[in-house]
Formats: sequence, C-alpha cells, structure tokens
Amino acid sequence: MGRWGLLRGTLRRAGRQRGHRRQDLARLGNAMKTEKNIDDFVSQALAIEAEDARDAGAVGFMARVLVQATMPHGRTDALHYQRTNGDFRLTMTASPNRGLPFGPTPRLLLAWLNTEAVRTKSRELVLGNNLSDFMRQLDMVPTGGRWGSITRLRDHSRRLFGCMVECDYIGEPGREQTQRFLLTDQEDLWWSPSPDQKTLWQSTITLSERFFDEIVTRPVPVDLRALKALRHSAMALDTYTWLTYRMHTLKRPITIPWKVLQGQLGAGFSDTTQGTRDFKKAFRQHLTAVQVIYPAAKVEPAESGLSLRPSAAHVGRQKLCKFTVNNVDKAVD
Repeated sequence: MGRWGLLRGTLRRAGRQRGHRRQDLARLGNAMKTEKNIDDFVSQALAIEAEDARDAGAVGFMARVLVQATMPHGRTDALHYQRTNGDFRLTMTASPNRGLPFGPTPRLLLAWLNTEAVRTKSRELVLGNNLSDFMRQLDMVPTGGRWGSITRLRDHSRRLFGCMVECDYIGEPGREQTQRFLLTDQEDLWWSPSPDQKTLWQSTITLSERFFDEIVTRPVPVDLRALKALRHSAMALDTYTWLTYRMHTLKRPITIPWKVLQGQLGAGFSDTTQGTRDFKKAFRQHLTAVQVIYPAAKVEPAESGLSLRPSAAHVGRQKLCKFTVNNVDKAVD
C-alpha cells in the first residue's frame, strides 16, 4: 500500500465524513509539505493508534496556563505579547536582549520541562544527556554550527527562560486575579557549538516556585509521540494540546466562534475580518493532521465556529504513568 493509501486508511479509521475526505487529504498534504514528512507522519500516526501512551512510555505533561492560551507562532520584534481565552488573559513580556519565544522549538522544550518536573517532583532539572535524548526523540538531531539545532535550541531557551508571564483571571463581577512569574529562577547551562559535543553537560534549570506549582498541581497530560508527529508546526502543536485539554473538561457539546478561537490560538493573524478568515483556513489545515493523530476527538469545523462534542481524552487519567504527582487526579480540572 502506498503513502496515500496509508493516509486514506488512517483518515477512514478516524471516522472522517465521506464528503470531506478529499478536502482533508489535500489540506493534510499541504501541512506536511514534503513526501518524507508525510511518510514519517503516517508511520507515527499508525504507531499511536496501535499502542496507547502509557504502554509506549510516552506520557508527557504541559502546564495548563500555556495550553489555555499560547506563545507566538513566528518571529516578532515585539517585546509584549497577549492572548485571551474567555475570562483568562495571558501576557508575555520579553527581556529586551532576548526577545519573545516563538515557533515549535520552545513548545517542545516546555513539554520536556513540564514532564521532567512531574516525573522528578523537583524544581531543579538536570539536563545533561537527558536533553540530548529528548532532542533525538523529537527528531531534533544535535548539530553544531551557526545554523545547527544546538544553536537554535540555545536561542529559543534564552527567549523562553527570560520571559515574564502574567495570568489574569476575571471571575466574579468586580474581582480580577493576577499572578506573575518567570518560568525559571536560575539556569546554569553549558553549551558547546562543536558537533562532536552534542549534549549539555551537568547543566541545570531551576524552575520558579510559582511555575513549578502550576505544572504539578493541574498538569495537562499529552502523548509525546503526538508532539513528535506535529513538531513541524507551532499551530498544530497548539491545536493538539488545546484539544486534549478541552476534551478532558468538556461536559456538553459547544461551538466556539472563530473569532474567540483566534483570540486563543491565532497568534500572528490580524484582528480583522480578513485576519479571521485567514486564521480559519490555516486552523482547518492543521486540525486535519491533529484529527489523524487524535481520531477520538469529536470536532467539526462549522460556518459559525468549531463544534466540539464530549470525547475520550487522548491520554486519560486511567492511562497516566505511575510517576505522576500525588494530586494528579486534579489534572486539568
């Protein structure tokens, strides 16, 4: 069976409606861009379908505040960034000599940090060979030089760790709650630009107490293999983690207007009618890939917005690894 035959079969198992299959295949082809990416994606999707995350040792975690609203998708010169999700507002302020984090790399790094924090129950994370192994698991082969993956990871790490995060919650009338924190209190990182020294040796990151508490109190479980499959697109990564979070908490069918969804996940799209149209088109393209990875998600784009129906979680509480924190039953509540 050829590449597209496998892809069609995967989409069929995902329960896609017959009249939409051709459109979805076209969108997914556009999202994957190259034949190698398509082959890799199909292989990863079939592996996820064949074995659940716990059995595969692939359960990871994300902090809820960075799933409810997300980081920039592309490079920006701005030092101030904001996203909204109903009564929740996320604001990121960058260090002037570092800039804002953007793209897939800081999202993958966050997944590792979050997962390690839950696994070790410690604010101090030792990178060392662990980070190198993690890079390889996500097909980030450690390479040196100006354009190498180590240089790219170093730049994105500095951006991510230098950001101030502000979370505003508007609850009862007249009441607004705000918390501010850095992701880390301290970094002691030893970088080598040489391709022959591909790891960080005895490097440590100490998470801030507030961010650590945010991670371990209500972590959002994800399948690390899904992040690997979707690693070429920041929007696809955001869509997967957001959809995983929503399906853990969704109790009844809802339709989220496109404009509202754009406020959460539409970084880089203008706040105009045309900007919303552009966001809708891009979102649908990446949603197709996410639905192949997460076929149990009952989600359908409609004219007025995105329709969601209660669905099985991609990584359910019953599938969480035994290394999770004591209060993991509170995850994503």
